[in-house]
Amino acid sequence: MGPREFVVLMAMSMALQALAIDAMLPALAGIAQDLAVTDPNRRQLIVGIFLIGGGIGALIPGSLADRYGRRPVLLVGLAIYVVLSLGCALVNDFTTLLVLRAAQAIGSAGLSVLPSAIIRDRHGGDAMARQMSTITVIFMLVPMVAPSIGLLVLLVASWRWIFALLAVLSVILGFWVWFRLEETLDPANRQPIRPMTIATNMVTAASNRSSFGYVIGGGLILGALFGYVNCAQQLVGEHFGAGTWFPLIFGATALCMAFASFFNSRIVERFGARRVSHAAVLMSLTLSALQVWNASRPGETLLEFMPVIALNICMVGFIGANFSSIALQPFAHMAGAASSVQAFLRMIIGSGLGMVIGLAYDGTALPLALAFFACGFSALLLVLWSEHGRLFRRINPRGTLREVPLPDTHC
Repeated sequence: MGPREFVVLMAMSMALQALAIDAMLPALAGIAQDLAVTDPNRRQLIVGIFLIGGGIGALIPGSLADRYGRRPVLLVGLAIYVVLSLGCALVNDFTTLLVLRAAQAIGSAGLSVLPSAIIRDRHGGDAMARQMSTITVIFMLVPMVAPSIGLLVLLVASWRWIFALLAVLSVILGFWVWFRLEETLDPANRQPIRPMTIATNMVTAASNRSSFGYVIGGGLILGALFGYVNCAQQLVGEHFGAGTWFPLIFGATALCMAFASFFNSRIVERFGARRVSHAAVLMSLTLSALQVWNASRPGETLLEFMPVIALNICMVGFIGANFSSIALQPFAHMAGAASSVQAFLRMIIGSGLGMVIGLAYDGTALPLALAFFACGFSALLLVLWSEHGRLFRRINPRGTLREVPLPDTHC
């Protein structure tokens, strides 16, 4: 598989999880009405439960992939995604829908966890950060178009057909993985399935100081972003009166993040993942302070709200891939387990915090603005702790990075 096809395949694998979230946004009101949900904030659970399930499930596939290989675990995750998407399409009870959404997220968590391990098998250092940023560019096309896809489905059919579409797309991706993706796990790095070995690897990955601040800080930044996703339809679509323009506006913010990820992929090897992400955190704090000031004034308008939140989400594009790459860098010999435990921590923190932020929605943008500021400030403190109080340092000067060779897949 060539590098371009590899990038697209990894992005599409991660994008299936995003599609299961963002394609639902235009359908939340209809689902709540059909399944007799009266509390308007409770419909956010369709998104929030999936995010939490993905975080819990992230603990499972990494260790399995370190033992059996990346490819078979990825295929099993896709099969689970297909079956439970069809199950969600057939439910007649809101609680059952939430249970199936949680099970789907847990069972298919490998779709978002394993691409990082596969990339780590092939690359290291800032080169990995560049690869992750390039993949994120393609991955972020999904949040741009997913609400519009959901809306298009609703124009001709019920919300149940959105789940049917998810099943079809995952079948297509499954065939692509089956026929085109080679195994990237070096046989020398295979880890036995032993509870103590798994526990030791996960504790090591979770407790390493140089990565811990980036993992937890990344989870906090993700929590602010998920908070926006959870309440976006109510805040932008209803409070600010975007109405049918909501999918396009939501997609525009995703476009900002995609642009940032693309730009990051072009500059990260020149300036280093630490320098770029540290600068982005400081800029995010400044923008968050402006959000709080705008939201505190009476009569904030959509035109005042959207540019600032879009720029802040843009900063996430400079933070996410770089934080993940820095955190995973020390664990070449156990990338699967490290990717799992780090994804678990990020997703549990991000999804739980995002749900709290979403449920705190009070008809204004102030709770979201305060959340962005608090999360950004806390992330900065954690990074300072991991870096022993120093920002903007570069571990490996440009030109000294070593590419990790592909393993011999015929062994």
